[in-house]
Amino acid sequence: MTTVFTTMESPLGRLLLSGTLEPDGSLALQSVTAPGQKGARDEPADGWLHDPEAFAAVVEQLGAYFAGELTAFDLPLAPVGTEFRRRIWAALADIPYGATVTYGELGAMAGQPPTAVRAVGGAVGANPLLVVLPCHRVLGANGAMTGFAAGVDRKRHLLALERGSLF
Repeated sequence: MTTVFTTMESPLGRLLLSGTLEPDGSLALQSVTAPGQKGARDEPADGWLHDPEAFAAVVEQLGAYFAGELTAFDLPLAPVGTEFRRRIWAALADIPYGATVTYGELGAMAGQPPTAVRAVGGAVGANPLLVVLPCHRVLGANGAMTGFAAGVDRKRHLLALERGSLF
């Protein structure tokens, strides 16, 4: 499989999008990252091929989301991570648009015991699909606006967008 990438401008800054081209030519999205995001790439890796056309549906859906016109993504996803992280990331996709949950609630959604809350937080922080898998919808146990790999200001922006307070 070939890893491809493109970039797009967004309210969060220039996003780096990467994915793999499947043998049938379809794209499986692996990552969406923002500038300065902890533990994420700002630039493509050596060997990645620039292929904006492959990301047409991704760019269209992200653009509609940022315009307040899309509440759920319909994209083939292929995030790379441990089985535990993939379970947590799958649970992120179940958080409704505009809603929030705590790390403990997210863990329960993924079938994890309350004692796993730190591991759940680590998985959320390692989410490779910013915005698409909505880790910005996860809050601290007391409802606090806790960490977000792309920055708490960006988290506030995304939640305000989803609550309609930007328009």
